[in-house]
Amino acid sequence: MPNINPLFIAGGALLLLALVLGVLVLIRRRPRETTSLEARLAEYSERDTPVTLEEIEFSASFAERIVYPALDRLARFVGRLTPARTLERTSHKIELAGNPSNLTPTRFFVIRIGAMIVLGGLIFALVTIADMPPSRRLLFTAVVAALGFYLPVLWLGSKIRNRQHEIVLQLPNALDLLMICVEAGLGFDQAVSRLVEKMDGELPRAFNRYLQETGLGRSSREALMAMADRMEVSDVTTFVAAVVQARQLGVSLATILRVQSEQMRILRRQRAEQKAHQAPVKMVFPMVFLIFPSILIILLGPAVLLLMESGVIGAVGGV
Repeated sequence: MPNINPLFIAGGALLLLALVLGVLVLIRRRPRETTSLEARLAEYSERDTPVTLEEIEFSASFAERIVYPALDRLARFVGRLTPARTLERTSHKIELAGNPSNLTPTRFFVIRIGAMIVLGGLIFALVTIADMPPSRRLLFTAVVAALGFYLPVLWLGSKIRNRQHEIVLQLPNALDLLMICVEAGLGFDQAVSRLVEKMDGELPRAFNRYLQETGLGRSSREALMAMADRMEVSDVTTFVAAVVQARQLGVSLATILRVQSEQMRILRRQRAEQKAHQAPVKMVFPMVFLIFPSILIILLGPAVLLLMESGVIGAVGGV
């Protein structure tokens, strides 16, 4: 029986543990609006026979009772070791991404560390099996571990770009609806409420948060500026600045919304034309390296085979 390196066994065990923790962190979804206490009380009231709260507590899954609290404690520990400015920047990026899976900055760093350990442990196991020299083994492990630590950042950046693109596409239609509601006699907040009811997507969710903040006592100007900061979309920033200025100067809000709607539609058409002009340039690479070689093989392949069978190629080569 071949000797197994103890480091390989330890690396495999660490890899398995990190993989399980990473999967549990990633599959954790957004919690329900109701608190756990309300859910337990509802479950207690629905039972026919009275039970103790201890039985209700143990009726939850193992992950809810053990794994998730342990991950939250690990996230708090990581948060204490992370600089406050880094946590603030990460929190802002998570808000730009729409807070996917109810992420927090500390949980995001736990995911980054888990991805680093998983990929680093995997490549360490592979290079150990391949029996590479120790220097190359450490180099490959360090490079792949650093890549795993950076991959969640790429994923978050992709979420941010997709959300901003969706907001840009929804903004002209949302402004049309706001303009119609305001011209019909509704106030701005009432028009926003109607927008939240009629539309679905990232932009209506952002407006819904604006309504919640104003309902809690925040001024409309501050809530609108905060909404624009949570998007970092130039079109939304222009719209918010126009609405705030119109309210301060007493300008008709319907006129401002009509002008903004027309400008957003012009910008959307200009972006579409710009992408249409970029399409030929982007098609050069796949045409030259993928399409043209395939066409040459299909067209010239039979002719080359016929020349080989007739001996012409061999005669030319002999000459």
